[in-house]
Amino acid sequence: MSAGPGRARRASAGSPGMTIRKIAQIGHPILRERARELTLDEVKSPEIQRFVDDLVETMRDANGAGLAATQVYEPLRICVIEVGENPRYPYKPRIPLTILINPVIEPLSDETFLNYEGCLSVPNLRGRVRRAAHVRVRAWDRHGQPWEREVKGISAGTFQHEVDHLDGKIFVDRVEDPSSFSTWDNFDRHHKDPFIAYVKEIVAKYGE
Repeated sequence: MSAGPGRARRASAGSPGMTIRKIAQIGHPILRERARELTLDEVKSPEIQRFVDDLVETMRDANGAGLAATQVYEPLRICVIEVGENPRYPYKPRIPLTILINPVIEPLSDETFLNYEGCLSVPNLRGRVRRAAHVRVRAWDRHGQPWEREVKGISAGTFQHEVDHLDGKIFVDRVEDPSSFSTWDNFDRHHKDPFIAYVKEIVAKYGE
């Protein structure tokens, strides 16, 4: 693992043994790097297991719906996802804590939807991104066991967003119409209500 800025940690108050990592911001080269796959031996190593704990703790501390290893300066093909009572994304369907190692996403239909996305690495900016509405995700879990799931709707967008990070892509790269960019305050003021209505339609259609 690297010894860059992401290794400068501070102790987490409330989760002994876990630490909070610094999150890379847009413009840092690490966010444009394709993360490397891990071997099964690496996945089972104490170092990687501690890193997974750190990644989860950092995501939760920042109220993220997900976080990729590259966002904390580690070019490893690992991301974590969890959606519960999230103040940043109160409209998102719930996703239990999911750890993905070496994930691969396969679209299962031509259907798409427009998702208003934000990112912990892109402060105070949101924009509309076209996402596949039905995907298959294959990965290893944190113990190196095969993991596979079909994901639809808004949740499918969350998985695609995080795996994009592992390929060196940020949501701003996928925004089709630059006029959809908005600060978080202006999203709440002008776009949140119609988007939540749209989200309800997507959830009703796909169930997630």
